[in-house]
Amino acid sequence: MMSIDTRRAPRPPMLRALVPALAAALLAACTVGPDFVRPDPVGPGAQAPTAFARAADEAGTAIATDATSTVAPAPTDDAFWRSFGDAQLTALVEEALLANNDLRIALARYDRANALLRNARFDQIPTVTAQGLASTSRLSADQAPGVPRAGRDDVESYSVAASAAWELDFFGRIRRNVEAERADTEASANDLAAVQVAIVGDVARGYFELRGLQERLRVARDNAENQRDTLQLVQARFDAGRGTEFDTSRARAQLEATLANIPALEAAVAVTEHRIAVLTGRTPDALIGQLDVAAPLPALPDRLDPGTPGDLLRRRPDVIAAEHRLHAATARIGVATADLFPRFTLGGLIGSQAMVASALFERDSETHVVALGIDWSFLDAGRVRARIAAADANAEGDLARYRQSVLLALEDTENALVRHARARVEDQHRERAALDSANAARLARVRYEAGAIDLFEVLDAERSQLAAQDAFADARTRTAVSVVALYRAMAGGWPGRMPLREKIAGR
Repeated sequence: MMSIDTRRAPRPPMLRALVPALAAALLAACTVGPDFVRPDPVGPGAQAPTAFARAADEAGTAIATDATSTVAPAPTDDAFWRSFGDAQLTALVEEALLANNDLRIALARYDRANALLRNARFDQIPTVTAQGLASTSRLSADQAPGVPRAGRDDVESYSVAASAAWELDFFGRIRRNVEAERADTEASANDLAAVQVAIVGDVARGYFELRGLQERLRVARDNAENQRDTLQLVQARFDAGRGTEFDTSRARAQLEATLANIPALEAAVAVTEHRIAVLTGRTPDALIGQLDVAAPLPALPDRLDPGTPGDLLRRRPDVIAAEHRLHAATARIGVATADLFPRFTLGGLIGSQAMVASALFERDSETHVVALGIDWSFLDAGRVRARIAAADANAEGDLARYRQSVLLALEDTENALVRHARARVEDQHRERAALDSANAARLARVRYEAGAIDLFEVLDAERSQLAAQDAFADARTRTAVSVVALYRAMAGGWPGRMPLREKIAGR
């Protein structure tokens, strides 16, 4: 509040009466509208589960892994992608966290919410402004009839003043608005964390799919080489008069069918490389040379502990963001309700006014104003109550959205658990089928060369080998992707890892 020098003039009677009245009103100030209370996450008449129904599937199913598999860290560890022990994956994820454009958009929204919060907080303190004026005026003959020209000479005027205005928040309108903006800022922070979860999940998923596609491409190429060897053997037998053109055509047709699968896999590899590059904030072609070098899938964890649903709901940024938006909507009911009560504004001005510039700030040139304004819309109560009803409806909608986000988070995790557990079982069977089909194809070729079986059985064994090995590579990829999906459903345990402004590339 501005200060007024009262040493040169007695305090006005209105001001003497106003000070104790304002003090009493401030002491009696209240905050209208409902206080936010965290709601039941699943609604009345229902109870949130204490454990995941599919957690037993995850704990009781052994994963088909190689000797390098490791036990997963606790899901609350930061940077879960590092647990796979793949330096290239780690580098890609951390680059995406610094340069991804979706993250920049989310960060800009968070910055905007912070700015709006700061703006709302300024309403809690007086607004102080200053102004100055220097003017010269002359009356016309029509404005001063009968006055000679000499009497209408230029008149100068100079003034400077500082003014202050302060809304006295007796009924909490400003406090509720600050509360709402603060909750919106927290929601934006968790939106940013949710984008982080999504970006890391997309990069890890894309990386695993790339390695799986490269493995399927290797399998197709290796099988094509085996079938080419078979074709050469059949062709040699035909040239020696011991085979038939029918056998040669069948062997060539199977080779061509296998070769036809390779371009589609090569295209899928290229598309996945482009996607990973864009996720890291680069042009699609930026990582071609780096990612073209095939590498095996990283070792997968033996077991993942999803924790409890309560832990999940405290960790999922989308659920937390929905809760904060409900908080903001509840506070805005109070903002609307405050309009049912009078709004008090304390204003004041202190300055100096003179006819010549040199007389400014002299004793007799000072001027001051103290005023108390009251604005009460009780005659417009219909519109006020309509705004309150709209705010109530917004809060009801945000409550439903919060509970829906809880249900979707639980559903997402249950789905990820069951898919991961079933993918592990499929993975085991596909691996055994791939090993057995490779052995059968080898034995069939040996028996064919010895004349014990005909070519049809060799071709059938080779076809089965390709199908089994391709299915195993695809199943292993889906198992790896299911691990990422489960970490993503559990929010990875790191929603607080918000990138700092100075770490965002190009900011």
